Amino acid sequence: MSGFIEGENRYQATLFPERIDDYVDESSAVRVVDLFIDRLDISGLGFKATPADTGRPGYHPQTMLKIYVYGYLNQIHSSRRLEREARRNVELMWLTGRLSPDFKTIADFRKDHGEAIRLVCREFVMLCRKLNLIGNTIAIDGSKFKAVNNRDKNFTRAKMKRRLAEVEASIDRYLDKLDRADRAEPPEDTRPIQDKIAALKEEMDRLKKLEVRMLEVPDQQISLTDPDARSMKSRGAGIVGYNVQTAVDVESHLIVTHEVINIGTDRRQLSPMAKQARSIVEPSSSQPFRVIADEGYYRSEELQACEQENILAYVSKSDTSGKRKKEEFSRDQFRYIPEDDEYECPAGERLIYRFTRQENGKSIRRYWASACVRCPIRSNCTPSNYRRVSRWEHEPVLEAAQRRLAEYPDAMRIRRRTVEHPFGTLKAWMGTNHFLTKTLANVRTEMSLHVLSYNMKRAINLLGAKAVMEAI
Repeated sequence: MSGFIEGENRYQATLFPERIDDYVDESSAVRVVDLFIDRLDISGLGFKATPADTGRPGYHPQTMLKIYVYGYLNQIHSSRRLEREARRNVELMWLTGRLSPDFKTIADFRKDHGEAIRLVCREFVMLCRKLNLIGNTIAIDGSKFKAVNNRDKNFTRAKMKRRLAEVEASIDRYLDKLDRADRAEPPEDTRPIQDKIAALKEEMDRLKKLEVRMLEVPDQQISLTDPDARSMKSRGAGIVGYNVQTAVDVESHLIVTHEVINIGTDRRQLSPMAKQARSIVEPSSSQPFRVIADEGYYRSEELQACEQENILAYVSKSDTSGKRKKEEFSRDQFRYIPEDDEYECPAGERLIYRFTRQENGKSIRRYWASACVRCPIRSNCTPSNYRRVSRWEHEPVLEAAQRRLAEYPDAMRIRRRTVEHPFGTLKAWMGTNHFLTKTLANVRTEMSLHVLSYNMKRAINLLGAKAVMEAI
């Protein structure tokens, strides 16, 4: 084959065999994985190695952890694929010393060491903090990730009602066909129709048994494949999966902390995520710790919890009253006068304090003006006789949050460009079927491996493999 670059003869023997180390580049990410895990004090993280029943010693936890971190770093998530790669991938051979555990051993390691793996993810974040890759401003967001559970194997009250109605309608339709067949001349063979009716009745019995199980669950929802997966809204459509919460540094786009929940809304997640992130960042007293979140996180109690922890929250507020659509005055157009404890309406009238009542555990003060019935622009304000304004006892916290947001007009733009990048990258790595494991505990472990691999690759892209290794 003259005229082309020729390869070596695969049957040619060498006097001095080449080392596996010669095939691994000095700046390869696999060397970062090896050094990071070798320097970990895994004895304090909860890893353990148990020998087989036959007495054969088990694999060292560091070896198994290296396999998983390397696999997730290269989008190899399946234990069976990792088993194959351990026998043919030169970098993985170098990493493990040519050990090749079977897929069951690999899968059991992930299942049995969930909490320890999550701590390893935290250890790498702490390393990134020492490298000054994490600052004092964090963006928080959540995204829905698909579970193993198919949508047809998830039932809510509405879905169960719809399925039962569909089966019942099908039975009625076949009974009508059966009746017409009996009256036909000559009579038709009705055995196929009877078989379908019998199958539908069995399905009806199965659905009713599932309905009893579903109603016994607190949230009245049941998933048959993954019992912890829940039906959630995602971009206007339904998805059966989990809600992954992340707190991301606005400069480096590193994931500071994360959590996996099976609650479809973000409304109660602001303060827990902010506190977790601050415990890792440990900001100095001279610099405030700031968190940015979208309107899905806006909740008065959460903003108050952040205020009590000296966390500056920048959260956009959505208008849920519908006043603007009706072309009526919104609550923001009523100015509070603190020295008089009164509100001034757009017509210049004063809304005075009337009484205080408890609503959902909150103390709410109520205000309205006696002049409402005579107001010439009342139709632009309310369809009732009086426009009543409510004020929470901790309303100054919400007003301070709105002022902060007005002083930081780029907050939502920064939030969007910060949190969308990690989520987009992780979903691209994970593919169409996001999670491979079942139950909330195992899914949290799987997500920790994804976050660890993402942070490791991000740190290498920012500093280079050699700089990260020097820091380790």
